Amino acid sequence: MHNYQYQRVRDLREDADLTQKQVADKLFLHLTQYRRYECGESELPMNIAIQIATLYDVSLDYLSGLCNDKRGLNAADLTDEEIRLLRGFRALDPKSQGRILERLEMLQT
Repeated sequence: MHNYQYQRVRDLREDADLTQKQVADKLFLHLTQYRRYECGESELPMNIAIQIATLYDVSLDYLSGLCNDKRGLNAADLTDEEIRLLRGFRALDPKSQGRILERLEMLQT
């Protein structure tokens, strides 16, 4: 994780009005180890990242900084048409995908 992503862990904790000690206890971690994760001194292991995401009800994509939507993107949020478009797009070669993206940009203007 990059430093700004560790900020998300801290922000989630603060938004939940929890102390570092409270979160460390919930995760069954020593306070010092949790502090290291939160400030980026130690790499956040996947199992701890999953526990943190579960604790705050956010996606791992959000926690890692891959998206800004706390829930992330999942198929349940997509319409049938969106799923069809995504599957069709993925089946295309990179050149054709580029053409689709160019056309999309033209349609959006």
